[in-house]
Amino acid sequence: MTTPLRKKERELAKMSPFEIKDELIKLAKQDARKATGQYLNAGRGNPDWIATAPREAFFLLGQWALSECTRTFRMEPGIAGVPQSEGAMDRLKHFVMVNSTLPGAMLLHESIKYCTETLGINPDALAYEWAEGIIGDEYPTPVRMLEHSENIIRAYMAKEMGDNAPGFGREYDLFATEGGTAAMCYIFDSLEVNHLVNAHDKIALMTPIFTPYLEIPGLDRYQFDVVNIEANEVNSEGVHLWQYPDSELDKLRDPSIKLLCLVNPSNPPSYKLSEHSIRKIVDIVKHDNPNLMIVTDDVYGTFADHFRSLMYELPQNTICVYSFSKYFGATGWRLAVVGLAKDNIYDRLLSDQPELQQKDLEHRYRTITPHPESLSFIDRMVADSRAVALNHTAGLSTPQQVQMDLFALMCLVDTEDIYKAAMQKMIHHRLDNLWEGAGFKLLPDSDRVGYYSEIDVMVWGRQLFGDDFCKWLEENHEPLDVVLRLAKETSVVLLNGSGFAGPDWSIRASLANLTSDDYLTIGKAIRHILEAFHADYIASTQPDEK
Repeated sequence: MTTPLRKKERELAKMSPFEIKDELIKLAKQDARKATGQYLNAGRGNPDWIATAPREAFFLLGQWALSECTRTFRMEPGIAGVPQSEGAMDRLKHFVMVNSTLPGAMLLHESIKYCTETLGINPDALAYEWAEGIIGDEYPTPVRMLEHSENIIRAYMAKEMGDNAPGFGREYDLFATEGGTAAMCYIFDSLEVNHLVNAHDKIALMTPIFTPYLEIPGLDRYQFDVVNIEANEVNSEGVHLWQYPDSELDKLRDPSIKLLCLVNPSNPPSYKLSEHSIRKIVDIVKHDNPNLMIVTDDVYGTFADHFRSLMYELPQNTICVYSFSKYFGATGWRLAVVGLAKDNIYDRLLSDQPELQQKDLEHRYRTITPHPESLSFIDRMVADSRAVALNHTAGLSTPQQVQMDLFALMCLVDTEDIYKAAMQKMIHHRLDNLWEGAGFKLLPDSDRVGYYSEIDVMVWGRQLFGDDFCKWLEENHEPLDVVLRLAKETSVVLLNGSGFAGPDWSIRASLANLTSDDYLTIGKAIRHILEAFHADYIASTQPDEK
């Protein structure tokens, strides 16, 4: 029977889980005020850690850059000149040596050595770009990304996204953006305005997936026909493996599917694509759908061992989005890059468009180049990010790009991956505690990353209490009841997995923003709610006493 409460819950379930969380937070805080438990919010994946060394280096570098300005000239009240390039590296090295005992000095020393010796960057040019960049006295030039920042981030991407791909990824162009969310907006925008994907075209999403990838295609502007590629593989006991069976991947053989979007490792449930799935996708693209455009969001790839993005497996087809927000605890910095191979199908598809469309696009970009037809797709994306007319003032702020450099350089000089090991150990411990508290069995899996965990309540309800209980649960409750009851009765906020196109009765926990002990508590809360549902089931099936 559909009660008013169930009707309301079904309406809520149509909303983004990130919007539902506000209601959950309200319920959880009400319960906490009643002193029935502490308020624990594991709904949003904002890290509770920061990387210290690159920030220490940033602020130390800023002191040097300011001294470079006052060296040019200084006058009252607090006015100085701008940095000068000649001899800048010698002055930076001297500054680092004099301040060698200060936090950040060692990373600056190692970074300078790596950039000049390994990447072959001109020393004075590097020091000048950093000085001007961190001071922020000039517009970003080039607008797509500062020259040496691009070289540094290419090397970082080759190491972290390409499992030490050879050549430092020099065959890629990068576009620095205001976080991964801006990158998503820019990509969808440019695909649409350049007629590479049009309204009612067919696109594929590898699900479960970060909610905006589900929501953006349905906007009036896009109205894409969406095909879900579902990670619905299970083992013999019905436990999710969060990988894609061949029958799902085979959907991509349809050449009418123009675009594929994925988050790898997934969000949720935080598993990287298996080697089998990667090989399968590569084979499908090469033999059945060579013009398939791919957008891969690889923000969690740095938490995995030997991660290799589709950016390096299918370079001509793939646009990669990488954000620095999670790995370095830098969501407030808004740092990301879009990567695209210099040799790519996007530029070819643009050149193959009908004459009428090409004329339309030449008119759009005519103010920024005398030859708009030769403008690459990634440079069109930069222009589109500023409504074309403001292309000359496009670009991520230069201080942001310098901080991005230092985040990347910390990892490039960390040849033993000490930071990565510490990150992995921390989130894996939290994950283990979550599942231990719930009393569920976490199967070993080398593809699991663990930044999030997606738990299907129906799977574990069936294993613990049987099919009849699960049938009763489906008939008498809405899936959203799980997260609502968690918030109301235990002051724990988790998100509904259905909001990510996951299983209806799944819940998603972030392992990023609470202590290990908190996750033990959350696990126990999940088990408590499941057992409470079971107690209701037992009570409902008992014969009435007369």
